Amino acid sequence: MGLFRSFVFLLVLYLLQGSNTSLVRLDNNGYEGIIIAIDPVVPEDETLIQQIKDMVTAASTYLFEATEKRFFFKNVSILIPENWKNITQYKRPKHESYKHADVLVSPPTLPGRDEPYTKQFTACEEKGEYIHFTPDFVLGKKQNEFGPSGRLFVHEWAHHRWGVFDEYNDDEPFYSANTKKIEATRCSTGITGINRVYKCQGNSCVTNRCKTDSKTNLYEKDCQFFPHKYQTEKTSIMFMQGIDSVAEFCNKKTHNREAPSLQNKMCNFRSTWEVISNSEDFRNTVVMVAPPPPPVFSLLKISERIVCLVLDKSGSMADSNRLDRMNQAAKHFLLQTVENGSWVGMVHFDSTTYIRSNLIQIISSNERRKLLESLPAVASGGTSICSGIKAGFQVIGNTYSQIDGSEIVLLTDGEDNSASTCIDEVKQSGAIIHFIALGPNADKAVIEMSNVTGGEHFYASDEAQNNGLIDAFAALASGNTDASQQSLQLESKGLKLNSIDWMNGTVIIDSTVGKDTFFLITWNHQLPVISLLDPTGNSVGNFTVDEASKMAYLSIPGTTKVGVWSYSLQAKANAETLTITVNSRAANSSVPPITVNAKMNKDTNSFPSPMIVYAEILQGYIPILGANVTAFIESNTGKTEVLELLDNGAGADSFKNDGVYSRYFTTYKENGRYSLKVRAHGGENAVMRNLRYPLNRAAYIPGWVVDGNIKGNPPRPEIDENTQTNLESFTRTASGGAFVVSNVPNLPSLPDVFPPSRITDLKATSDEDEISLTWTAPGDDFDVGKVQKYIIRISGSILDLRDNFDDALQVNTTDLLPKEVNSKENFTFKPGNISEENATHIFIAIQSVDKSNLTSRVSNIAQAALFVPQADDIPDDIHPDPNPDKNPPKSGLSISTLVVLVVGTVITVSLILSITICVLSRKRNSSRPRTGF
Repeated sequence: MGLFRSFVFLLVLYLLQGSNTSLVRLDNNGYEGIIIAIDPVVPEDETLIQQIKDMVTAASTYLFEATEKRFFFKNVSILIPENWKNITQYKRPKHESYKHADVLVSPPTLPGRDEPYTKQFTACEEKGEYIHFTPDFVLGKKQNEFGPSGRLFVHEWAHHRWGVFDEYNDDEPFYSANTKKIEATRCSTGITGINRVYKCQGNSCVTNRCKTDSKTNLYEKDCQFFPHKYQTEKTSIMFMQGIDSVAEFCNKKTHNREAPSLQNKMCNFRSTWEVISNSEDFRNTVVMVAPPPPPVFSLLKISERIVCLVLDKSGSMADSNRLDRMNQAAKHFLLQTVENGSWVGMVHFDSTTYIRSNLIQIISSNERRKLLESLPAVASGGTSICSGIKAGFQVIGNTYSQIDGSEIVLLTDGEDNSASTCIDEVKQSGAIIHFIALGPNADKAVIEMSNVTGGEHFYASDEAQNNGLIDAFAALASGNTDASQQSLQLESKGLKLNSIDWMNGTVIIDSTVGKDTFFLITWNHQLPVISLLDPTGNSVGNFTVDEASKMAYLSIPGTTKVGVWSYSLQAKANAETLTITVNSRAANSSVPPITVNAKMNKDTNSFPSPMIVYAEILQGYIPILGANVTAFIESNTGKTEVLELLDNGAGADSFKNDGVYSRYFTTYKENGRYSLKVRAHGGENAVMRNLRYPLNRAAYIPGWVVDGNIKGNPPRPEIDENTQTNLESFTRTASGGAFVVSNVPNLPSLPDVFPPSRITDLKATSDEDEISLTWTAPGDDFDVGKVQKYIIRISGSILDLRDNFDDALQVNTTDLLPKEVNSKENFTFKPGNISEENATHIFIAIQSVDKSNLTSRVSNIAQAALFVPQADDIPDDIHPDPNPDKNPPKSGLSISTLVVLVVGTVITVSLILSITICVLSRKRNSSRPRTGF
């Protein structure tokens, strides 16, 4: 039960609040602001805190040496759960929260899955989301399987900070090398070991030789690479940092470009060190002379939530029904979103400020209703943003001596030339500023306040049917409270209607939610006819009508009926705008709810650079596949673009079937703010949980070769990686916050500046003298439309094809007619003779060309072997451990070299002895008397 509570908690803690929100900064070669968060479901254990400290301290030294004396860990905050006991040395967090955690320490995703991993679904060189460690791993109980925790932290940090990838591949563990042998996928090839099938039943283990698959000509599925325990090779940390000798990242000289590793696939065959050396971190540092100091740790304990609403009531709030809409959204926040146990206060501001409520702790509906009475009724006056924020600080300070970690929810629709004057005070306050911009003129200076304090930034236009204001407030659930209190948004929809027109729809209450379900209806002019039917067809009434704020709401106590709920709203006035919002909470704390997290790949952008929309659907940490996911991107003036998001591993989507749905966004309409909302729908028997191990996880060490024998580690839990279980139907919506776009030209139509997206899933198979290719079709503008043609080129050299694509041999593609975007393309050709002598592989890549003759980036490089690779037929006993005394060999020679030298010496000595014996024998025979018949 505790395991699943962990799923719910961390999912809502982290995923609902947006991702890639690390507060880490680099200062004089040292990383500051690292946050390591302990899941509240982890049993209280002060040993865990000490082990975290030991892990980071060891990692800092290892990182410093691995990066040629460039980087180390300077200070780290450890977030301690609220349910752990209070200790004097624990302090209250400031901007630190679970939302910003770089490392999450929580139970495994499924029982037995203790592999550390980094959540990473973007491109090479882009930062990851977070690192996941289990308590058993941190406590050192999994060292045999994964290596020392400090070393592994550096492995995962490279994913998280520099956007590099693993140099192994569990999907393609072996490949055909240019030596014409089957090799294990690894970097570098200097890491030695043997390939065997190792099976254990009880205390009995059997080792068998690996068999080859007739289709792939590679080893069958059960074959594994077992490294020798003692090595001399220093690279690479992104392959297997648990080997004692490994202390460096693969560089240009040591990198294995042949292997089908994720690093090669994602980073265009560049080594890890080449990617790191190209990072902003590397460019902003120089090699240190003296060793770095040990890390400094801060122990921060989560406390109850403190929120002050700072609401604009200036004269412009009377325009476009803004005051009513603000009150609707604020009431939704107070009635449904903010959690029990939270402290909430309220300030209004125009040119002056009005403290309407000091902090009240929400214990029941009574406190919620009292706060509703404090909302503004009339809009008038100017705009003084800093005065409003300072009054919010005062409200918090009246109850608490420090305002560290408290939250200001600031809503404004106007410009204020003096807003920037209090940025420094806001930075120093320790409070978090969430900024909701209403309308096109909301002050942009406040964005910096939310950025520097780790707050959220939302935007809502004056197009009320888009429901942006309610969505923004609904997204402000706490990042630090138990998931059973979290409110999930199931529906958010609106329409403009004329009198007697109907707005009809359904919302699905699935079994993972249904507690404290809340329906909210809003209108602009007149109360509509409201009809709500539960899954059995019974009418549900008793809506509370708030005529002043033009809203009606229904809160269903307890657990709601599972199934399809139907609603019908009839407008009673012309030019009416109706909206419906439905929220609910987890039905059971032991079952993780299905959730959606939405984000853009960056907060600011300049035309014509494209942006990427991401939406992640999970149940716990398990990806949900097969959902219909739609993004709604609203511009500064309320124009909305609709995008279907895909999890197909093509275009903007880095990994297929990882539960992250993606798409390029290029249809900019104007400069200014944009907002993102995502709607996900899963139909019964169409959506599935994907139980595969997470990508970018630490390499599991199946065992070691010691003294010529395999010493196996406990096997991973037997889980079929292709297992997918069907889910029931569900609906979810999520706000992805706001982003700002600049330099969009003011023209009737924008020029065609967007090329086709890069093909990233090109695959090649060979059959005698033919090569068959498959890939996903890109679009005319990244992943929209259809390209005009493809250019396919081949080479016997992977680097020549990568670096000199235009000079490589071109394949005749006259008969290849491109299909619509996201279709599966197939093409077969005969390569003929390539120019390179002694070529063992043919390497293939593609460029796409659109109607404006814009070309895509060169695709990933596929390869086809020109030979059938040889299996390893060397007897087991030819691979003894080079040092039976279990001390690493002093020589720089590799084990394979030592074996060759020993075998060669034995053969040479044997030949010399044979010749000597033969010569002596002949001499003896020549001196003997001959006998005959």
